[in-house]
Amino acid sequence: MLPEAPPLDDVSHGQAAARRAPRPGTVAETGLSVLYLGDLLVKQLFEQGVLDLHQLSRESALAGSVVEEVCRFLRDEGRVEVRGQGDGGALRFGLTDRGRASALEAFNRDGYSGMAPVTLEAYSARVKAQALSDVAIQRDTVMAAFADTVIDPGLLDQLGPGLHSGRAMFIHGEAGTGKSYIARRLVRLLEGEVLIPHAIQVGGKAVRCFDPAVHHSLEDPAQAASSSRLFLGQGHDPRYVRCRRPCVVTGGELTMERLEIQYDMATHIHQAPVQLLANNGMLVIDDLGRQRMSPTELFNRWIVPLEERRDFLALSNGYHFSVPFDVALVFSTNLDPLSLADAAFLRRIGYKIRFSPLAPEAYRAIWAQQCQAQGLPFEEALVDFVIDELHARHGVPLLACHPRDLLSLALDQLSYRGDTTPDRETLNWAWQTYFGDFTDGDAAVHGREGS
Repeated sequence: MLPEAPPLDDVSHGQAAARRAPRPGTVAETGLSVLYLGDLLVKQLFEQGVLDLHQLSRESALAGSVVEEVCRFLRDEGRVEVRGQGDGGALRFGLTDRGRASALEAFNRDGYSGMAPVTLEAYSARVKAQALSDVAIQRDTVMAAFADTVIDPGLLDQLGPGLHSGRAMFIHGEAGTGKSYIARRLVRLLEGEVLIPHAIQVGGKAVRCFDPAVHHSLEDPAQAASSSRLFLGQGHDPRYVRCRRPCVVTGGELTMERLEIQYDMATHIHQAPVQLLANNGMLVIDDLGRQRMSPTELFNRWIVPLEERRDFLALSNGYHFSVPFDVALVFSTNLDPLSLADAAFLRRIGYKIRFSPLAPEAYRAIWAQQCQAQGLPFEEALVDFVIDELHARHGVPLLACHPRDLLSLALDQLSYRGDTTPDRETLNWAWQTYFGDFTDGDAAVHGREGS
């Protein structure tokens, strides 16, 4: 797990966000039509019943003045009616029979009923305004970010410029050398915050963009829940969420379909692909070559985005559009690079970085870290036994994952026996359990991805 990032000054950053994305006070300022917003509100009323002005503001992320404007339009059309007053005297609105019928029609056209989206034009401008090129990555910053990590400084002097350049990086080496672990931690170098929209309106449809599993919000949940935030003049446009720069990691589960707009036929909802979720951040494609598609297909998918810095997508109805591609793309594999693509194609990827087995000194340092993390005493004689006897005798390279895995097994055995201190017998048992009877020296079975 990554260490907690230092807390940000929420007030100053919130004010900066408000300047970058001011809260719209009228329907025209949202960039959306009153027809679209009317459909959005009737869908919300259909799902939740009678709602007052404050509740509609929260559900739609629109200022009260905008909601009032849309509700006047819906009342004139006979789709909503006033159902008394709620807390604080706010009018409560409910659907008429005509409104319920129009809500069903709206759901058939587009099943999205969440926070109001931003326009594609506004999203494109926002991505460009918070581009990765604005992040200054220097050597001192890189070394400081990885000061708590056992890693060859020479590797950092390749990874740092690679991330700074904005070019794709190809990380390769034996399983267990720490490629995935280090790749995930590179996002530490992408400082600053970004505004992520809940959804983007494209061709009259909403494409979900904000994903709490990927985007780590910087906003105070208590403040976000406050109805007072949703009125004009307070904070940034709440159709966006203030987040840290995203890091999306996908591995063998990646399919070609996940690189396109996904459409759920049951709910009629469009979902952004992984590279759009990663915009203004990092996308790590782990276990390259293990996907349910050929590496050539996967590489070919990135040729145009990498060269033009734009991605071309399509909705379920065939509507085509383009979005900025501002992603630090990292490929990671333990396979031979030339088995995945020819040399001509690999030249398109700016940085090829190899991770190798550890030197004994680095292995000892990781062993000491893992002893501390797992609450075990560090004894140099024991790690020397593992290096000089077990690794050397069996011809197993020193990989970054081994200290963690061997000590975890040893801890299991100690807990089972009621002991607290590992010895040679315990570590020999852990070794035999971990490696079994597999062929000595086979890196494919002696390591797995990890720290």
